[in-house]
Amino acid sequence: MNQRFVPPPKSDPLPEALRPRGRGAVSNTSGRYEPQSREPFDDGWSEADPSPPQLKTTLIKDASRTIISTNDSPDISFSRSINPYRGCEHGCIYCYARPSHAWWGYSAGLDFESRLFFKPGAADLLEKTFRKPSYQPEPLLIGANTDPYQPVERRLRITRALLETCLKFRHPVSVITKSASITRDLDLLGELAELGLAKAAVSITTLDRKLARSMEPRAATPERRLEAVKALSDAGVPVTVMTAPIIPGLTCHEIENLLQRAAEAGAKSAGYVLLRLPLEVRDLFKEWLQAERPAAAEKVMSLIRQTRGGKDYDARWNVRGVGEGPVAELIAKRFRAAAKKHGLDGPRVTLRCDLFERPIERDGQMSLF
Repeated sequence: MNQRFVPPPKSDPLPEALRPRGRGAVSNTSGRYEPQSREPFDDGWSEADPSPPQLKTTLIKDASRTIISTNDSPDISFSRSINPYRGCEHGCIYCYARPSHAWWGYSAGLDFESRLFFKPGAADLLEKTFRKPSYQPEPLLIGANTDPYQPVERRLRITRALLETCLKFRHPVSVITKSASITRDLDLLGELAELGLAKAAVSITTLDRKLARSMEPRAATPERRLEAVKALSDAGVPVTVMTAPIIPGLTCHEIENLLQRAAEAGAKSAGYVLLRLPLEVRDLFKEWLQAERPAAAEKVMSLIRQTRGGKDYDARWNVRGVGEGPVAELIAKRFRAAAKKHGLDGPRVTLRCDLFERPIERDGQMSLF
């Protein structure tokens, strides 16, 4: 496989022979900020070796000096978050975080899934932040951008170290994931939840195992995620199930069944986000849709545009997550009705902030006051 220089914008799907197995995106054009755009092409040698190439994950140390991100978005329910990783090996084709990889010179396509930044000193940075005299506790969300329990977490255990720090300081924390691996930290989450300091959200987009395998190739199967919901609930951790995203014409018919299964597994509440297609995600999703669901591609994109005022995406506050128009309104009504039927429409659990304390450091001096 060689590379050639082509003029920026649009990407094209990789030839079948060059598509790596077990990945979500079907193209890997350079990031939008690069002066030149590169994309793989088939030079004919692939016929000699018809097996798809293996794409290994590369880990890159993130040298960030801060750990907590803040936002003031009016349509987001949290203001502080931590992302142990940038990029995500799960490879979900619809991931709204994909365009952020361009900031570091990488593609929102396959690079996003295989070139991962990790924060080895995340827990130390968090402890230093908590120890600042000016710090005031407020619930933290771990995993707002990319999944904190993607496969590499098994080895690096960065998310676990962050939870240990939160427990040490009695700091409120919530986690969102689509991985069953969250159950490895049930001991910490259960202890935090017992104090009113933790809750979790599990994202389940579909109950169709085949669709999930194609759309979210390295995430846990739908059944495993439901098992994780039950395990968390049994451990006393309040669980929200997020049907995020709902894709008109592809997954929207599953709303009622999905919420029923979530309630049966022990979820206490539910939420949803309508499919978002910002920047590169638009073309990546269209490529995937044409490759995996060619017969439905035109219908799905038509329904998506009907929720976005005729466009592929609308980034306006309070509209981007739910859309507008008859199709979006019907999805909202169905979701509300199903959530009410299965008891998932109650208020979200509020975490405590009054238990926060700064443990005395070893060899440290106690405060006079």
